[in-house]
Amino acid sequence: MLDVLKISYEDALVLCERKESDLFDRKAAKLEGKKIEKIAVAFANADGGEFVIGIADAKDEPDPTKRWQGLPEQEGYNAALQVMYNLNPAVGFRHEFLEADKMPGIALRIYVDKSPNVSKMSDGKVYQRKGAQSLPLTDPEKITALSFAKGAASYEDTNLNIDPEEIVDSREIAGFTSELAPKLDPLAYCVNEGLVDRKTFSPTCAGVLLFSDRPQPVFPRRCAIKIIFYDTKQDVPEREHLKINTTVEGSLYQQIHEAARIVSEIMSNISVMGPDGLKKVSYPPEAIWEILVNAVIHRDYSIADDIQIVIFQNRIEVKSPGKLPGFVTTENFLDVRYSRNSKIVRSLAKYKEAPNKDLGEGLNTAFDKMKEFKLKNPTLVEDGNYVVVTIPHTPLASPEELVMEFLQKHPEIKNKQARDITGIKSENQMKDVFYRLRDRGMIERIEGRRGNAAAWQVVRAEPAGGE
Repeated sequence: MLDVLKISYEDALVLCERKESDLFDRKAAKLEGKKIEKIAVAFANADGGEFVIGIADAKDEPDPTKRWQGLPEQEGYNAALQVMYNLNPAVGFRHEFLEADKMPGIALRIYVDKSPNVSKMSDGKVYQRKGAQSLPLTDPEKITALSFAKGAASYEDTNLNIDPEEIVDSREIAGFTSELAPKLDPLAYCVNEGLVDRKTFSPTCAGVLLFSDRPQPVFPRRCAIKIIFYDTKQDVPEREHLKINTTVEGSLYQQIHEAARIVSEIMSNISVMGPDGLKKVSYPPEAIWEILVNAVIHRDYSIADDIQIVIFQNRIEVKSPGKLPGFVTTENFLDVRYSRNSKIVRSLAKYKEAPNKDLGEGLNTAFDKMKEFKLKNPTLVEDGNYVVVTIPHTPLASPEELVMEFLQKHPEIKNKQARDITGIKSENQMKDVFYRLRDRGMIERIEGRRGNAAAWQVVRAEPAGGE
């Protein structure tokens, strides 16, 4: 018989009120075997997760203080555990029993690992967790794609030959576990989440990245974030344009927050030319945050290189080590979901202020926010063994619209000003925009102006009645 983890009434209420998500579910104690299979398979085919049996759904019991409906004895869950053990192919899982103050009976919490293979129910059906639902996969092509994605092993699971105290005694995990509900001993949490090997107690790469206060000295690869600022718009900057070159270290959670702070500080000092004249550059902070978080949680940590955030006057480039994983391509990356580092994803999502709280929505959110700011979409390309996301500061409006908007507030516009506003790099391409507006009778060249002084103005209306 396993020991029962005793938790407080308040921690039990947190579990009863916790929102069901990509990584969490709860069900009443009288849960059918098929439903247990479905939840376990769905989690295993996504990023893993946990579910508690013995807490009713909100739809079945609106009052959270009455949702805890545990069984009198551990043996009451034997059938549920037997279902888990009988899954074929097997699903990695761990379990514990929970007993709460002032709550009836014992609940069963099951932690499900992400599976290295496509997991199926006993009837052959395939499910995958998306949001708060376990959704069926019936399209053979999608099941095949999932199978391809599952074939990629992750470096995050590699055991490191260091003492477990490197992570279980850190300030980072002490702060993290103090906010968990129910609270867990750091070692117990790391074992449950596969961040410390259950037999050798060696920390995994994921455990060190997440919870070592200084993972960089002990991690066998480079795993920091490098932030560079070039005070230019050039595609290939010169050395003289380099103004800032700094490296952010620490646990992943701390890296994300510190890198976002530094990027925001740099951006606040950059001005760009717009229709209203020179103004401070403005990007949606959510877009920068989501793209940064996406790089941290999905990069390939087996590659000995840092994430690079390169800031220019007119764009931000985020360069993440590793190719696109599995079946993800530069065409479908907004429509599919894949996590190379599922353990990192899961633990970051459990922070009180989770940087990846909306799983699977990161890049979609970034694209939506760019549209709200009336800026063009980010671009994503593979460059050798890296994925590069570029966040442009290029208005969504057409070049013609931007030129005319500028001329509504200024008497003239030059080619360089127009290129700054529109993001067009070529002087000749900018001339083509001017010529199209000229042919529509909207602008005219200012007479007597040549070379760098050449400029355009709005067509002047003819005096009433002529000369």
